Amino acid sequence: MPPRRAKAQAPAPVAPYMAVGLSTVVHGIGSRKDIARNLDIIEDAIHAAVSIIGINMPVRLIALAEGALTGFTDEIFDVPHVTAARELFIDLPGPESDRLAALAKLYNTYIVVQCKARWPEVMPDRFFNMLFVISPDGEIVHKAAKNHLWCRERSCTPHDVYDRWVELFGSGIEAFYPVLRTPDIGNIGTICCSDGEYPEAIRALAFNGAEVIYRPSEAVPMTQSGADPGGTWLLQNRAHAHFNNVYMVCPNVGPVYVHPKMEHPYDIGGGNGHVVDYQGAVLGLSRSGANSFTAGIIDIEALRQFRAMNLNSNWMKDLRTEIFRDMYSQSIHPPNLWLNDEPKQHAEVDEIYRANIARLQERGSWTPPTHSHQGSRYLPPSQDPAEAEWANIRSLWD
Repeated sequence: MPPRRAKAQAPAPVAPYMAVGLSTVVHGIGSRKDIARNLDIIEDAIHAAVSIIGINMPVRLIALAEGALTGFTDEIFDVPHVTAARELFIDLPGPESDRLAALAKLYNTYIVVQCKARWPEVMPDRFFNMLFVISPDGEIVHKAAKNHLWCRERSCTPHDVYDRWVELFGSGIEAFYPVLRTPDIGNIGTICCSDGEYPEAIRALAFNGAEVIYRPSEAVPMTQSGADPGGTWLLQNRAHAHFNNVYMVCPNVGPVYVHPKMEHPYDIGGGNGHVVDYQGAVLGLSRSGANSFTAGIIDIEALRQFRAMNLNSNWMKDLRTEIFRDMYSQSIHPPNLWLNDEPKQHAEVDEIYRANIARLQERGSWTPPTHSHQGSRYLPPSQDPAEAEWANIRSLWD
């Protein structure tokens, strides 16, 4: 007689709550002390969001946009990676996260944040594009790193130091796409911007149990493509939600002051922050990205019933995993690029991407075009290389 399987213990019910995504104006930073200005704006936004939206349902999840805390200086000005790690970015925990922790405790809410931060126990002189969650007790209870970058971002990813990452955290999907399991707001997964261009990222979080996924920020033209609001960014997030039966909380970055001498900020994201439910329906959409917010009701119990009762559109239950195994057996983007070498700057990394394109063509995955033309490439902001050096650019903050 086969052994009797122990019955899984049902979790306590999760009350519906409001999730809020903040879009705030961003000031580029020239040193760590400049982050305080962005924190002032974020604090005002959190006070406003709870006081206005909290009269509808309790606000239990507040999500910041990408760049809200530490900006995009390293990407815009092509700052050498090690220099940016040492001079610009933060540690977790640290005084910046402590200010946010005080607000999480004040309002009994979780706060989910993106920032550029060091992770010295992984690698010295590296910074990662980090996602972290602060609990209502003011503790950092979740940390993850962005796994896919756009071509002008020079953060380090787990894949760039793959051997070291696996040594510390293992090689399972939970090492790269961890999920925070909470008793009061469900299971939270975090990705960032370009991560969401890859369906595998959200599927990995869903396999790890995610019910609510944070994906902050996308830039023009993706947020404006087509006639529908939100462009391909919203299209992707609705598809992620539908295919994986997850909520998506997706605040977009506000207008950015690249440096203090800019008279007017530039709206690089185009607004359209949103919250999507587990069937792909848009619960909240903010057209503006300038110190605004988007919100939606998260009903974890309804999601769990949908996954448990449905025999049709809870798609993951039907996945034939065996037939996809070989698809990922060969590398496309090489691992361990920055395990021993310092991360390169924009022009040099462009050649890595070009090699990836050639690799796909050589395999027959892509058919080359009939004629070859010059493609996208990095164009420095000045014909004088000295003017583009960080030592000169930093004077903009003086």
